Amino acid sequence: MTATGPRADGERTAAPHAADSHDLIRVRGARENNLKDVRVDLPKRRLTVFTGVSGSGKSSLVFGTIAAESQRMINETYSAFVQGFMPALARPDADLLEGLTTAIIVDQEPMGANARSTVGTATDANALLRILFSRFGQPHVGSPNAFSFNVASLRASGAITVERGDRATVRRTYTVTGGMCPACEGMGRVSDIDPAQLYDEDKSLAEGAITVPGYKADGWSVRVFTASGFLDADKPIRDYSETELHDFLHREPTKVRIENTNLTYEGLIPRVEKSFLTKSREALQPHIRAFVDRAVTFTDCPDCGGTRLNEAARSSRIAGISIADACAMQISDLAAWVRGLDEPSAAPLLGALRDLLGSLVEIGLGYLSLDRPSGTLSGGESQRVKMVRHLGSSLTDVTYVFDEPTTGLHPHDIQRMNDLLLRLRDKGNTVLVVEHKPEVVAIADHVVDLGPGAGTSGGEICFEGTPAGLRASGTLTGRHLDDRTALKKTVRTPTGALEIRGAAAHNLRDVDVDIPLGVLVVVTGIAGSGKSSLVRESVPAGAGVVAVGQDAIRGSRRSNPATYTGLLDPIRKAFAKANGVKPSLFSPNSEGACPQCNGAGVVYTDLAMMAGVATPCEECGGKRFQASVLDHRLGGRDISEVLAMSVAEAEEFFGAGEARTPAAHTVLGRLADVGLGYLALGQPLTTLSGGERQRLKLAAHMGEKGGVYVLDEPTTGLHLADVEQLLGLLDRLVDSGTSVIVIEHHQAVMAHADWIIDLGPGAGHDGGRIVFEGTPADLVAARSTLTGEHLAAYVGA
Repeated sequence: MTATGPRADGERTAAPHAADSHDLIRVRGARENNLKDVRVDLPKRRLTVFTGVSGSGKSSLVFGTIAAESQRMINETYSAFVQGFMPALARPDADLLEGLTTAIIVDQEPMGANARSTVGTATDANALLRILFSRFGQPHVGSPNAFSFNVASLRASGAITVERGDRATVRRTYTVTGGMCPACEGMGRVSDIDPAQLYDEDKSLAEGAITVPGYKADGWSVRVFTASGFLDADKPIRDYSETELHDFLHREPTKVRIENTNLTYEGLIPRVEKSFLTKSREALQPHIRAFVDRAVTFTDCPDCGGTRLNEAARSSRIAGISIADACAMQISDLAAWVRGLDEPSAAPLLGALRDLLGSLVEIGLGYLSLDRPSGTLSGGESQRVKMVRHLGSSLTDVTYVFDEPTTGLHPHDIQRMNDLLLRLRDKGNTVLVVEHKPEVVAIADHVVDLGPGAGTSGGEICFEGTPAGLRASGTLTGRHLDDRTALKKTVRTPTGALEIRGAAAHNLRDVDVDIPLGVLVVVTGIAGSGKSSLVRESVPAGAGVVAVGQDAIRGSRRSNPATYTGLLDPIRKAFAKANGVKPSLFSPNSEGACPQCNGAGVVYTDLAMMAGVATPCEECGGKRFQASVLDHRLGGRDISEVLAMSVAEAEEFFGAGEARTPAAHTVLGRLADVGLGYLALGQPLTTLSGGERQRLKLAAHMGEKGGVYVLDEPTTGLHLADVEQLLGLLDRLVDSGTSVIVIEHHQAVMAHADWIIDLGPGAGHDGGRIVFEGTPADLVAARSTLTGEHLAAYVGA
């Protein structure tokens, strides 16, 4: 077939080109995780939304199959040497994947634990500002590096030969002018460690005097101290001489030889600083975070005032504003300031900066500042910051993959997010979105609904077509798409009030509010209005308060629901008691582990420059335990069979009969309460969806004793049908005498509340005020706030 053909009138018409026929992404026989030989065709250069209950297989299809294969194939185009430095991606379990394009994943994973990473460095806005100030700042202090808090000033001496053509010059000194504050080394904060929290002075090192996490009396970290020769391992710390105490806490790095091994001895305080204080606090594990909060006091650096920059960088100004002032501004204000600059010689630079800042404002992040540490961003904020990088991209025919981009967004902001998704599509890109919100489903060109249930009950395509077709399809998603939770006819009467006076954290404006107790309270407001600041800072987790935040569950492939919730402990004890052996035998991470795979169930083979391969362990057949351990039974089942059970099966198994274990049954009841009855006890945490992790965390916290529960966006990752179950759970908590405070954007939760506290009216410095307090019915009737307008539309008032 030719591209053109003759016509009678002499004109030539264009026939379809063969290259234009590749307009579908074809998936055949996808079997990742719970997918059951899924077959689906996705249109390219269109917006496709994937729906289904949490755990139905959406992420397995989109992220684990389509995006994973695209990234794996791109990685294979690099040299073997380069591939050695890249993550090894396994080939997805599918028969055929055709028509793939370059996939860019924009997920909700935290942006990184580095304490030096800020919104400005993550979006390249800092880089543009540094160039601007290096060219136009007065007085002139140097190159862009002179405005970087990550570059230290240094001066070196020595003979350096610089060759230019046939001329060679010798320099005796070499100078780099950086912007880093020398006092805090560009961190913006200085720390003061309380030595009393690092050790028990009544004990000796041999008795476990060091109380820092990870420092066990018989471990290597302590052996460096005991075998160094500087300290007496058997003397209580309180009896140390001044020299010994200095060597113990502050000694500079010193080479020592211990057990024929060359090691570096260093005081305990610098060790703690290097181990725990170089990461963002939010990235630390909970027990380490608790230790840091207890032992370390952080204050703004007195030299730089928390700006991270040295005096020279702070002294250079444009129109009266220094780079430190610019980074501390709310981004919406900074965008207005940049628009007011008139420097014709820097027009391209200013244009790029205006576009970048404008995109941040447009995407609903105008309330942030560029100096905000990236580790403090929520999952939704992190995803939107990543999205900004791609809005100005000149790439087309790319597949963008989003994981619930509306997370953390008020209904008012969802429309702006929809506009951005459509803009990416209209540039000629394929946009794949995993989403539950009906507002996003409504703008889709194509919808793929997975189900019909979750876990082993899911993994099938229930519907493909248009949003209108989904609504009429009769699937679980289709039936719930138009669900509307009605306003309560009667609300509960408070049993008391939690008084907050003069709350001024972050953008709060001396807020005075009484939070009713004994009822379901929902705190609302657009993103950045001050909801989390009010609740987290004024209702701190502690005695009687259980806080369930948005932070992601972190776990290795060895972690599973049984280990995370503490369920495995009573199960191991029950097995041990029934068989007269030690409980540690029934842990795949301890004595009972298969020696061949060390309890992993698979053997990982590193192929050097090529992707590693994971194969089921031949010794244990993937069961993770020694064969002798599986001879021990409880209620006719061995430990591997119990871990393969679903929560619902296990709840029945441990509820009665020979295997009756009340402690295990209680935990299993909580897991069933949050809708995880289908989940296998031994399923690795790394394979759980975002919604499943959120509910697993909620179930784990439900076991804590507390009179007040604070939940931060518990509907994250939940299907419309699951939200109804969550509301039932919240009702049961309140009816049992617990006060529940929920920070939430979902209108169904707002409508179900007994009392609403609405913050605003805007975000950042435009928010931080209470704009409404009262019942949902009063909020709908008044329609005096953005939340009121959207809730009124939701309930059809």
